Amino acid sequence: MLNRDLAEHHKPVSDIFSKITGAKDYEPFTLNKEQIEHFHEFGYLTNVKIFEPEQVEVLRKELTEIADPAHPKHDLFYEFHNNQSTDPETVLFHSLGHWRMTQGFHDALWNPAFAKPASQLLGDKAIRFWHDQLFCKPAGHGGVVAWHQDYSYWIRTVPMQHLTCWIGLDDATTENGCLNYIPGSHKWGLLKRLELGGEMEAIFEQLTEPQQAQIKPVPMELKKGHACFHHPLMLHGSFANKSQRSRRALVLNVFADGTTSDTDEVMLRGTDIKVTKGEKMQGKYFPLLYDPSI
Repeated sequence: MLNRDLAEHHKPVSDIFSKITGAKDYEPFTLNKEQIEHFHEFGYLTNVKIFEPEQVEVLRKELTEIADPAHPKHDLFYEFHNNQSTDPETVLFHSLGHWRMTQGFHDALWNPAFAKPASQLLGDKAIRFWHDQLFCKPAGHGGVVAWHQDYSYWIRTVPMQHLTCWIGLDDATTENGCLNYIPGSHKWGLLKRLELGGEMEAIFEQLTEPQQAQIKPVPMELKKGHACFHHPLMLHGSFANKSQRSRRALVLNVFADGTTSDTDEVMLRGTDIKVTKGEKMQGKYFPLLYDPSI
């Protein structure tokens, strides 16, 4: 019998994704040398297939259900923002913690099509779950996600050995507000954290003139079920959705096993989860997803 809070389960609880019985089951999802080299040189890797179409449909259905504030597990969200946009004319739905609520979002963490590439991009290390996110931009008036670096929000965990995977639940295009990267910006160092749903170009004030000259956004257009992986210092954001199609995305964030807390404060906003400074990030909320040595 499943617990109400699926964070109690540190393995898949359904048959939505590929069953894993041993190391050989990860082999079909292995990245090649060129893909890994591209990630380290430019700070990202795009067009990696993570979900089959039928898996996307399961997640879309679950998203519709949990987006309702009256959902019976609503208290399990870390954060829930019906609209995080600072522009009253646009909408940016953003939530964290849905892996605790539904079987599809929970089991996506152990999906070998995600876990194997994530481990490779972190140097073939064992990986632990950090947190998940949903970003949804409705058709016609979907808001922006301002340029930012993910690690600027995560400095309470050290060392920096984190990774982000952005997965489309819709086809993502320039017109409906797909993710954009500034290739090579992961080599610029850590910048100051800003409002995620705020002014698109606010971060430019922190950049040097040579850096500003390199701001040439590259759109990550993807078919649904496909993903981009990016470095924790990669400068990225997404423009408004003015198309007639929605743009929904699932984000999975992980770090290498051995990452520790750098604070005695609450670890995840909206919760009472704490990890004493200097202690390893592990336990109920930070499960081990994949260990290549096992």
